[in-house]
Amino acid sequence: MKYRFKFITLVCTFLPFYAHSGGDPDFVKFPEGYQQAFTQYDTANRANQTQVAKFYANDIAIASYKKGEEATPGSVVVMEIYEPKKDAAGKIISGKEGIFEIEKLAAVAVMEKRSDWDKAFSQENRTGDWGFAVYNPNGTPKSNDLNCVQCHTPLKNQDYLFSFQKLVDFAKKN
Repeated sequence: MKYRFKFITLVCTFLPFYAHSGGDPDFVKFPEGYQQAFTQYDTANRANQTQVAKFYANDIAIASYKKGEEATPGSVVVMEIYEPKKDAAGKIISGKEGIFEIEKLAAVAVMEKRSDWDKAFSQENRTGDWGFAVYNPNGTPKSNDLNCVQCHTPLKNQDYLFSFQKLVDFAKKN
């Protein structure tokens, strides 16, 4: 599993980028109040080992995975992306269980699953029925060169989520 994430990270680094490759905030909206309305299910260092992430899911996603199904339309998953604290030498500081200590929120990535996307939202900018968008911490669209679609597409057996098993395990326990 560890090598799978390294491989996917490597592949995504070298794939070409497209205009809306990092998502489309015209279709995938920032979920206002998600920190109160959604459930945090994990905190982890990102595969790039230069950031830490907190993961949230709405009740629809959690209920789907609890039943052992893929996420149903209306599911939303949010990843808060944080810059880690660094020591005087510029080395990232690890805290409990190896999770990086958090310096500040850098971005909020949103995945939304719908079966009724507007036809103007090109299938090339989605993975399955999942749409993507990346926002600044204040909820405004963030300029992004990453290609969400290309990195998530190989994860079909995980409902296109990097944090799939963490979310499934959380849903089954709660």
